[in-house]
Amino acid sequence: QVQLVESGGGLVQAGGSLRLSCATSGVTFRHNSMGWFRQAPGKEREFVAYITVGGGITYYADSVKGRFTISRDNAKNTWYLQMNSLKPEDTAIYYCAAKPKNYYYVDAYEYWGQGTQVTVSS
Repeated sequence: QVQLVESGGGLVQAGGSLRLSCATSGVTFRHNSMGWFRQAPGKEREFVAYITVGGGITYYADSVKGRFTISRDNAKNTWYLQMNSLKPEDTAIYYCAAKPKNYYYVDAYEYWGQGTQVTVSS
């Protein structure tokens, strides 16, 4: 059974940092691109960041560019989202996703985690 499990979410003050992790099991994603999305209350799920198989190419949403960094450790079947300079508007449930046909669209990803809550207080 394929599983993507996010961790690392929590409550943090504005300006603080968190690092999210996404561990995979059941199948290796070493040969697949991966992404992070988020969904705030009352809003649609939106793209946050993307990384290619080798990690050489990354894309970010404009709202997080310069503050968030996506990375991966293929040996551990885990990828990460380092979030710095957090803002209250970053509050959302964060999801990891794998094996996309297109990096940007929610429907393009084949596998999803269950999400982890990130709350940024002002």
